[in-house]
Amino acid sequence: MVDVRRQPRSRPETIARRRVILDAALDIFGAKGYSGGTLQDIADQVGMTHAGILHHFGSKDQLLLEVLTRRDETDVADLEDQHIPGGIDLFRHLVRTAFANARRAGIVQAFAVLSAESVTDDHPGRAYFEERYRNLRLEVTTAFERVCVERGITSPGSIAAGAAGILAVMDGLQVQWLLDPSAIELGPASEFAIEAIVAAVLEPRESVLGDARPVTARTESTSSRA
Repeated sequence: MVDVRRQPRSRPETIARRRVILDAALDIFGAKGYSGGTLQDIADQVGMTHAGILHHFGSKDQLLLEVLTRRDETDVADLEDQHIPGGIDLFRHLVRTAFANARRAGIVQAFAVLSAESVTDDHPGRAYFEERYRNLRLEVTTAFERVCVERGITSPGSIAAGAAGILAVMDGLQVQWLLDPSAIELGPASEFAIEAIVAAVLEPRESVLGDARPVTARTESTSSRA
């Protein structure tokens, strides 16, 4: 029999303190990056010691991972089953997310900085971002496939390219918006791009650009079909 009296519990004040630290870490990492932001910076912002931060999170790496995890949880907190929807509703959710992000520049900046840093081999967030993009591509791919089945579409455009393209355009627009908010309307621009990519997958048509690929790419494509 398990002695419930010995099971550790997180007291409300401990949970609240951890949230304060996570919010401060998000601010610091967003402003200085993971490498530039220190635990002492975070400790100073919340009125704690370096040792106090370690008491709650164990290490800087673990703190970073919990910051990223909390961001993901916040994105789906108001959704049914705390999970993004499927089918055409997924694309609508992505548009709503872009409009929501326009009101939370700090979170967007932290994500942009940390995701860019994570491309280095030794970054502690690399595995997280690799898995995140892998899962998101799968979610978008599955949504495209579901819509195709529901609408009887048998010859869609490239679903793989569409899935990767939607994620890329959302993140890329965020960077442009962070650099010059007066030049980019994040929500409308994201909506336009997502709508265009979804249409290109579900209603493929002759390219208005023609074949714009380099000659070498055209040759490789022809060879691969031979």
